[in-house]
Amino acid sequence: MKATAAPQKEGPRTNRDIRVPTVQLIDAQGQNRGPTPTEEALQLAEEAGLDLVEIVPNANPPVCKILDYGKFRFLEQKKAAEARKRQKIVEVKEIKLRPGIDDHDYDVKMKAVRRFFEEGDKVKVTLRFRGRELAHQDIGFRLLERVRDETAAIAKMETAPSMEGRQMVMILAPK
Repeated sequence: MKATAAPQKEGPRTNRDIRVPTVQLIDAQGQNRGPTPTEEALQLAEEAGLDLVEIVPNANPPVCKILDYGKFRFLEQKKAAEARKRQKIVEVKEIKLRPGIDDHDYDVKMKAVRRFFEEGDKVKVTLRFRGRELAHQDIGFRLLERVRDETAAIAKMETAPSMEGRQMVMILAPK
């Protein structure tokens, strides 16, 4: 039987987990102390009643700061939650058309397309062909070009019109 590897700890290394001979030390007041032996940095952290936390592990030597690790983790989690809250998930809304669509129906669909762009969503315009309509793909292509031209001021074409089975698909994204 093979021995299982020790589980990797999440987050930055702290205190005795830092196993490099020297570190670039930033003390509790934010002053840069320069390259310092790790043992000395650990002693300074213990005297202050705080933790030695590796902030930039890829630097040479790694940058470590003396701070309260619990408070540091709390602030990092708070920052991550705030970033998630501000993040906008872009949805892809679909508008279905037919080659022989009437002008009023077309206008209603275009109003919906504009509303989707105002909300920041992408729009997938699907043009469905039935029966003999498939022989007149040029009509469908012209209809999708008309949609593209009318939305040119507020959207850009992400995917050009292409056939997928019995339907022609085009994807537009807000500018």
